[in-house]
Amino acid sequence: MRRSVVLWIVASVIATTTAANAAKIVEYLSGKIWPEPRVVSPGENGAPPSDAIVLFGGKDLSQWTGGDQWVVSDGVATAAKGGIQTKQSFGDCQFHIEWATPEVVEGKGQGRGNSGIHFMGRYELQILDSFDNPTYPDGSAGALYKQWPPLVNASRKPGEWQTYDVVFMAPRFDMDGKLLKPGYLTVLHNGVLVQNHAEILGSTSFIKAAEYEPHGPTAPLSLQFHRNPVRFRNIWIREL
Repeated sequence: MRRSVVLWIVASVIATTTAANAAKIVEYLSGKIWPEPRVVSPGENGAPPSDAIVLFGGKDLSQWTGGDQWVVSDGVATAAKGGIQTKQSFGDCQFHIEWATPEVVEGKGQGRGNSGIHFMGRYELQILDSFDNPTYPDGSAGALYKQWPPLVNASRKPGEWQTYDVVFMAPRFDMDGKLLKPGYLTVLHNGVLVQNHAEILGSTSFIKAAEYEPHGPTAPLSLQFHRNPVRFRNIWIREL
């Protein structure tokens, strides 16, 4: 028998066997009836998603208590005089903020471009000029302050705009104030993962170890003033 005929017969047998096996395959279906996901426009050219709450869009800080202390000019808010906090309270959220430390470098360590985001007014994500500026790792940019240093240093040069994209999961307490579940923080700094579902150990403190204090499911978010004119723009939040 010619070799070409043999190859044709073998190929035919393989094809027939494959088709028969394919006919036996049944698609797995979970049986769960899921609601159709709601449609959210992701926004274009840096715009926030369609379901986001804009906390600062460049015009004013009317969404913040104490916003009149800061300087708003050319679409940018500059920290001055004191901290500010949102008038609205939040729990689980997706949060976006753009910030820049002063272009003219003054000070060093914690005295250089220092600010912070306090989720629920308690849990601080550090803002700092960490470009060629050594300090304690759990106090550098992208750190869960005094708890977890960032996985990497993704800082841009002083004066350049930087971004944080954050997923914050609030802790849960029972009716007696006992901690049921800790909070968690995931952070991308300039698009680079620096906190990967990091467990929050408790309220941020400068003078003692972190510990939890019972609180409600939502609370205002605050931005710190640390005597440095850190600039901010394009701040929005999505409730989860």
